[in-house]
Amino acid sequence: MMIKVVRGNPTPEELAAALAVVQARAASLSAQGPGAPAPADAWSDPARVARDRLPAPGPTAWARTYWPG
Repeated sequence: MMIKVVRGNPTPEELAAALAVVQARAASLSAQGPGAPAPADAWSDPARVARDRLPAPGPTAWARTYWPG
């Protein structure tokens, strides 16, 4: 594995932390094995936006339809 810092000047501790994250991710992907289904990405799920509640009906309800709250 080759990692190159192209910008900035990380400390050895910061570089070690970043490398540990990359290695842990690579290990988890290799442990799944080939042909394993990819986990669903919750960020791309459109249902997560309106999961809590629907906006109250009324003349300004259209403004609250995208971000509940």
